[in-house]
Amino acid sequence: MSTRPERGNELDVDEAVRALLLLMPQLVGRAKRTPPPAELAGLALGPRHLSLLSYLLFDGPMTVNALAARLEVAPTTVSLMVADLSRGGVVERREDPDDRRRRIVSITDAGRPAIEGWLGPGAAAWRAALGPLTPAERSLVVDTLRAYERAANERAANERAAPVS
Repeated sequence: MSTRPERGNELDVDEAVRALLLLMPQLVGRAKRTPPPAELAGLALGPRHLSLLSYLLFDGPMTVNALAARLEVAPTTVSLMVADLSRGGVVERREDPDDRRRRIVSITDAGRPAIEGWLGPGAAAWRAALGPLTPAERSLVVDTLRAYERAANERAANERAAPVS
């Protein structure tokens, strides 16, 4: 008899926690085994770079301030990431034709195939997993993962702040 819950089975909290604790290392391992394409191999890319590139790929060009708001970091942090990616020829900044003080960040034409090839399989897997769900179920999945991330960050921050005895 399988100990894996089938879709539709109800889990109590402890069963769900166990299932996710077993699943998360597999998900993280898969992400780590997906190396950046050769065009990006020379760049020191972190998770924030991946998020920045995802926003630009899926939502199109945007300002540094818009990227900063979405990434929940300071605009200076985004500017530094954009500078790193610009030196690698992956993104470019150009003047906003409507407001010359603002800069629009976009993926370069040369960098787009590599970014699409790198992020595309993950997007396809998420589409396959989320596609059969209702919009409400998809929202629940996303909201749950966000709540987990917040709780994990909060716990880590509390542990760092705790005095050592």
